[in-house]
Amino acid sequence: MKLLEEIIYAHGGLARATFDRVRASVVTTGGLFPLKGLATDPTQRRMTVSLHDLRASVSPFGAPDQRTAFSADRVAVEKTDGAIVAESRDLPALFAGHGMSTLWGPLHRAYFNGYAMWLYLNSPFVLAMQGVEVHELDPWREGDEEWRVLRALFPGSMVTHSRQQDFFFDSNLDLKRHDYRVDIAGGFPAAQMIGDYVEVQGIRVPTRRRAYVRGPDHRPVEDLLMVSIDIDDVEFD
Repeated sequence: MKLLEEIIYAHGGLARATFDRVRASVVTTGGLFPLKGLATDPTQRRMTVSLHDLRASVSPFGAPDQRTAFSADRVAVEKTDGAIVAESRDLPALFAGHGMSTLWGPLHRAYFNGYAMWLYLNSPFVLAMQGVEVHELDPWREGDEEWRVLRALFPGSMVTHSRQQDFFFDSNLDLKRHDYRVDIAGGFPAAQMIGDYVEVQGIRVPTRRRAYVRGPDHRPVEDLLMVSIDIDDVEFD
């Protein structure tokens, strides 16, 4: 698809192809975590995400000497020396019967953090990955701007929010919004607003993400901020 090729190029696709992973400092807060019985704080944590397969890790996690390990078939909390604190390889069972307010433990949070940050730090490049089907929808009117919209259908082998997700791009082809359903939290509809781009090693990276409940008018409900993400100190290697 020509539009997708242009989007990838605009975000630095040629430069990105030379790297294997991205690291970033991340602060994550928002109303979803108290609903899940989890505390939030402004601590900056270090996120590492693979660019070519589904792997992610964040540290510290739960203790100064702990980190997470997330992949398509496993989630774990580990000591920095590799000792396992908690682990699951039956990922669907972790969220069986979960609604928006079902309480989470450390493995639930590690799973959500792993797949969500993998998706965000790989967007919009994830749209060109094998097995992802993409087609263009009608344009979206945002104030005085017209945003182009790509709908993605993700394969069952890719752990993500929901199989169907929409990505909105402005006239500069910057990713400005991302819509999905959070299947592991009752399937509530979300609209994530994206901005504050920086250029890192030839790649354009948004550093501000705010995910709201999406209302019946398909717009974010600004009083219902579910997840707030601020990204800093990004590096590719």
